[in-house]
Amino acid sequence: MAEPVWTSPWRYWALFVALAGASLFLRLLPLDLMPAGLPGPDLLLCLVLAWVLRRPDYMPALLVAAVFVLEDLLLMRPPGLWAAIVLMGTEFLRHRQALMRELGFPAEWGMVSLVMMAMFLAERLLLNLAMLPRPVLGLSLLQMLLTVMAYPLVVAACHAALRVRKPATGEVDALGRPL
Repeated sequence: MAEPVWTSPWRYWALFVALAGASLFLRLLPLDLMPAGLPGPDLLLCLVLAWVLRRPDYMPALLVAAVFVLEDLLLMRPPGLWAAIVLMGTEFLRHRQALMRELGFPAEWGMVSLVMMAMFLAERLLLNLAMLPRPVLGLSLLQMLLTVMAYPLVVAACHAALRVRKPATGEVDALGRPL
């Protein structure tokens, strides 16, 4: 059987780790890529949420947790806090993936926006409860807004360049399991 090169999930796992590594590398560089005073959108979060809604088999929970724990450690945030929040958000969306497949993109974008808002607010609340230093509220809200606005661009890039698409109704994998 002639199987396309990018059909096995482990290749997408490797691609995701490479993209996450590139994203972290760019965030750690001492370059300011955004205009003065503006935080950049969290493109890695957009990428994870887009892949979870399109192909959840390409985004296992353990891989998401490992990448975001590493991001927490490298960006000197409380270890595991953002990773746990992202994991809960992705699992929430993973269980609604079949519903999102039938709805259009505006409904998907609305659901992802609500999940992103809940994630940012949960992080803020937990940082307050633990009495840890937290970013300025205005900058956090601006970053959340920019992340929500970047989501359609990330979805378009995933669809066009990386071929991560929603499975069609009735589509099965190589083993005959429904997607």
